[in-house]
Amino acid sequence: MTRSTETQPPSPHAADRHGVVRVHGARVNNLKDIHVEIPKRRLTVFTGVSGSGKSSLVFSTIAAESQRMINETYSAFVQGFMPTLARPEVDVLEGLTTAIIVDQERMGGDPRSTVGTATDANAMLRIVFSRLGQPHIGSPQAFSFNVASISGAGAVTLERGGKTVKERRSFNITGGMCPHCEGRGKVSDIDLTQLYDDSKSLAEGAFTIPGWKSDSFWTVRVYAESGFVDPHKPIRKYTKQEMQDFLYREPTKVKIEGVNLTYEGLIPKIQKSFLSKDREALQPHIRAFVDRAVAFSDCPECGGTRLSEAARSSKINGISIADACAMQISDLAEWVRGVEEPSVAPLLGALLHTLDSFVEIGLGYLSLDRPSGTLSGGEAQRVKMVRHLGSSLTDVTYVFDEPTSGLHPHDIQRMNDLLLRLRDKGNTVLVVEHEPETIAIADHVVDLGPGAGTAGGTVCFEGTVEGLRAGGTLTGRHFDDRAALKEALRKPTGMLEVRGAKSHNLRDVDVDIPLGVLVVVTGVAGSGKSSLLHGSVAGQDGVVSIDQGAIRGSRRSNPATYTGLLEPIRKAFAKENGVKPALFSANSEGACPNCKGAGVIYTDLAMMAGVATTCEECEGKRFQASVLEYHLGGRDISEVLAMSVAEAEEFFGDGEARLPAAHAILRRLDDVGLGYLRLGQPLTTLSGGERQRLKLATRLAEKGGVYILDEPTTGLHLADVEQLLGLLDRLVDSGKSVIVIEHHQAVMAHADWIIDLGPGAGHDGGRIVFEGTPADLVAARSTLTGEHLAAYVGP
Repeated sequence: MTRSTETQPPSPHAADRHGVVRVHGARVNNLKDIHVEIPKRRLTVFTGVSGSGKSSLVFSTIAAESQRMINETYSAFVQGFMPTLARPEVDVLEGLTTAIIVDQERMGGDPRSTVGTATDANAMLRIVFSRLGQPHIGSPQAFSFNVASISGAGAVTLERGGKTVKERRSFNITGGMCPHCEGRGKVSDIDLTQLYDDSKSLAEGAFTIPGWKSDSFWTVRVYAESGFVDPHKPIRKYTKQEMQDFLYREPTKVKIEGVNLTYEGLIPKIQKSFLSKDREALQPHIRAFVDRAVAFSDCPECGGTRLSEAARSSKINGISIADACAMQISDLAEWVRGVEEPSVAPLLGALLHTLDSFVEIGLGYLSLDRPSGTLSGGEAQRVKMVRHLGSSLTDVTYVFDEPTSGLHPHDIQRMNDLLLRLRDKGNTVLVVEHEPETIAIADHVVDLGPGAGTAGGTVCFEGTVEGLRAGGTLTGRHFDDRAALKEALRKPTGMLEVRGAKSHNLRDVDVDIPLGVLVVVTGVAGSGKSSLLHGSVAGQDGVVSIDQGAIRGSRRSNPATYTGLLEPIRKAFAKENGVKPALFSANSEGACPNCKGAGVIYTDLAMMAGVATTCEECEGKRFQASVLEYHLGGRDISEVLAMSVAEAEEFFGDGEARLPAAHAILRRLDDVGLGYLRLGQPLTTLSGGERQRLKLATRLAEKGGVYILDEPTTGLHLADVEQLLGLLDRLVDSGKSVIVIEHHQAVMAHADWIIDLGPGAGHDGGRIVFEGTPADLVAARSTLTGEHLAAYVGP
């Protein structure tokens, strides 16, 4: 007898059965109880129109829960120092792995934060100079512009052998901070005429500083009632001593109405209040005040390098640390390769890896001394990617938010290669993206929609890219859209002359920008586009510049408050009902006394996530019950704030609630594709694309003949780009001149005139490589942009 040698295949190991991330019943923001299964160790792209729920699913549900569970593994003491995260509204979340989030949040918030300090490249460079620099000046601290030089001496009391002994001790810290500018690289000259009107007394309201109210303890009254100056005397008549005390007095304790306060001269007070913060982090009206009142210039002692004379004197092969930080990163990498010293070889290797990662990711044109607050959203995200490129971690979930933002078509392939390399190491890569070139490389696609806001929040498609193309969803239908070159071009009505532009990497550029047409300025990231327009054109009379700066606001801010829409609405309610406008503000007299107008009660639970419960008194409406008895057009103020932009446009457009001032703002919001937003929706719940368009709609109200738009397609779905082009056309047809910095080929093809900068980035760019019509650029194919645009529009 023969025995069968056939054996059953071994059953899969229990540990190998967890191949997906299961999300069941997700209800965060606008998600409508959705179910989705995401394969692990694959590249999954999430698509859908702006506001459809992509970020709510990826960032606010999957990544947030992963981070929360990791934080819970730490002790309660450590958790007290970490951000507290609430559990997302979801029934089941299984198969999660450690999430590393690489988002587009701007970096910085501190004027001393640079590309080098944000990526640890400066830390490694400081150690290299402390070991090899000649003359030797001290430890790595001696090369840090964040450490001041300090020395001191005194007596210390010790318990030794049962006796109390006094000993003299001295200490000395050598830091690298420039003592004149305190490591900022800039010094400020304050224009006193912008701070106060010297013909008035303090009692008459002399201060012209934003937010300084006459009844405020902390600002105006501390000056008026300090006893150092006469509050009833015009400032111009102050004695020499009064002027010294008013402007420059050192911090001094004073008592006002029984309250102990600190009096400080006006100049140091302004420097601490406004100038110690990153300009980009300031609110728009505060930033405008700072721009008006303060002139910044390079520090005369350190030449803008932020470093002390001693730190600049120590050199390696004739190069100081200030010289190294000012180099373009691609050049710095070559210099580091030339430093051969076995004693610091491991450190040089790590530094070189970081610098090469910058070059690999397309940021070789930056320098380490570039302030991190000046980076665009796309640049900031790629700087955050640098620390993950050489990571040996596997089975990690990487979460990216539109990683191709701000990238020229030429650079998108390089970004795709990086995403695939992270996946091939065995990681799960989740990408929120609109670019078809990146969607095309996905292993798995999740398409959310079908619309935005309340019209979104459902899964329209889940599967392969081929399935998406054939699926019939909005993304699938527009996936292969290709804009044709515009046949009828507008004729310029004039020229805007730029002569000798030298900002950043520009090389004495002369260019004539046509007016009365749609002009697109393009070129690879770092070629000098923003330097040309923001450095030489923005700031002129009649020019409205809409940059990529993030809009800021608390959970009390909403589209109605941000756009100024609430002002005419409050006045209309007040006039109709014969009461004060302040009653119709949830941040003022009309606020519910129980929740202070927030609509919810927040309970702080220390290191645990705080709990927010709907206010029982106002039921989340934010207003006092008596305020809700007043009506306009049959609606109370809470019902108006619950309307969508489209509903409100109709409501205020005609009938008894007709309000032209409000209608004009609402029409602009609808024009940029935000008709679905609720007027009272907190700004903190808006997506990046929605915030960009909200800012665009607000700035379009400004009076000006020339509009500069900086990458307005950021965060826009393929279907929304068409609506944006229609808006740009309407602007130009109404007599405006529109200049757009853009990488999107559909916008290039739609232009009347193209200005292409390059040919490369950093010191390889800064020149005009093409001026002409899109058709001429395609025909010539003489630049990188020309080649990609030709491939896009096809034969």
